[in-house]
Amino acid sequence: MVYKENTSDFTAVNEAISSYVLNSPFSFNKENITFSEFFENKMLIIQVIKNGLPFKIFNAIKRIIPFTEEDWASYLNISTKSLQRYSNDATFVFKPIHTEKIIELAEVNNLGKEVFDSKEQFYLWLNTPSYALHNLKPAELIKDSYGKELVMEELNRIEHGVFA
Repeated sequence: MVYKENTSDFTAVNEAISSYVLNSPFSFNKENITFSEFFENKMLIIQVIKNGLPFKIFNAIKRIIPFTEEDWASYLNISTKSLQRYSNDATFVFKPIHTEKIIELAEVNNLGKEVFDSKEQFYLWLNTPSYALHNLKPAELIKDSYGKELVMEELNRIEHGVFA
């Protein structure tokens, strides 16, 4: 599978997140914010999780993270039919539990995009068993919060040239 960086997709995510924050009840953050900057503001992330993520933003994120519909359904622990139904509701907002998982997956992908030279290399790493992760695929581990933390730690080690 070939992955292409599509700057218009990143622009759409940046615009969607920025618009959401600017038009939200979050009183402490009223500035334009990018996808990468979003992950640096933990208080903002907490507020977004509490309020839920609109499907529009999920859809923008989905375009830059090439997981299949089945992958997303599995990670979110909902059916593909439910995801399709949500896509037809312009006002749909994910529950906090699903919002948190979407943000976690986006955070892993954001760091992976920074660590690896290309999206292709990151997704190859994500789907290859890792000795440092007890020969599990990082993609298997990101299904839960503890596994996501292990994957983030491993990405940080790779970024700093520390290999297990």
